[in-house]
Amino acid sequence: MPNLPTRKLGRTGLDVTTLGFGALEIRGMPGGVGRPLQPGDPERILNAVLDAGINYIDVAPDYGDAEEHIGRVISHRRREFYLASKCGCPLDVKAFTPAERTFIGTPLPKFHDYSPKRIREAVQQSLRRMKTDYLDLVQFHFSPDRDVLEREGSIQALEDLKREGKVRFIGSSSILPNFADHIAMGVFDVFQVPYSALQPEHEEAIAEAARAGAGIVVRGGVARGEPGEGQGTDRVWDLWRKANLDELLDDESPTEFMLRFTIASPDMHTTIVGTLSSRHLQENVAAALKGPLPPSIYREAGRRLAAARSVPS
Repeated sequence: MPNLPTRKLGRTGLDVTTLGFGALEIRGMPGGVGRPLQPGDPERILNAVLDAGINYIDVAPDYGDAEEHIGRVISHRRREFYLASKCGCPLDVKAFTPAERTFIGTPLPKFHDYSPKRIREAVQQSLRRMKTDYLDLVQFHFSPDRDVLEREGSIQALEDLKREGKVRFIGSSSILPNFADHIAMGVFDVFQVPYSALQPEHEEAIAEAARAGAGIVVRGGVARGEPGEGQGTDRVWDLWRKANLDELLDDESPTEFMLRFTIASPDMHTTIVGTLSSRHLQENVAAALKGPLPPSIYREAGRRLAAARSVPS
């Protein structure tokens, strides 16, 4: 199979494949939320990811059993991939009370703690679970306020872990309005941001962060699946229909078009896509191998989407 294209992840200098893997789908069902894993599922999908040449894996301590699966299944292949985890999130969602479990999958601020103690505990737990000596990237989960990070000494906590060799780079999983403050702080090597052709709200901020030298990791680049496949997808895909984007398809599915649109963004370095399906993984890899949409199609899609957004619902 041809090698997946790569890009430099901002000032980190890491050569990351334009298609990354989001490990949320291998979390299992902590607290009854998620989807059940069949025997062998983590082994099959994680090895398929690496065999396809994907070299960027994103995970978090509160993704159920995902970190443990990574450690158990592919720790012996550690040199083949960059590993990005998070901090500030709950360390063990399986220990939540029944009332708390209703919020699993929707990380609310009340369950997040950006104190140095929690940050260090999260990193140490991730290292232990994934059987590695270092994490390539640790990101603050759930876009915390700048005031919280400065009051808690959160940045210093990660800088201390960098000096100890346990963390290589620091980042934030950011959304507006806090994303603007995070860029202004000038301390983050990488930002993970939601973005797709159908959800472009962060486009200008992404461009600003990229100009400042930060690496950009996109999540949601295929709008969370085809219509009907995920929560809220039908509403999101209404914009696709309004923009008549089916007319621009060239023997490809809407999700393939969306993925190639995301890859065409000059400010994106990798886009993480999660799946348990080998077929979906192969389709995503095939789309990434095709590369970005042709410039003329990319511009026309952008024009149609902007026009569709300006029409009242």
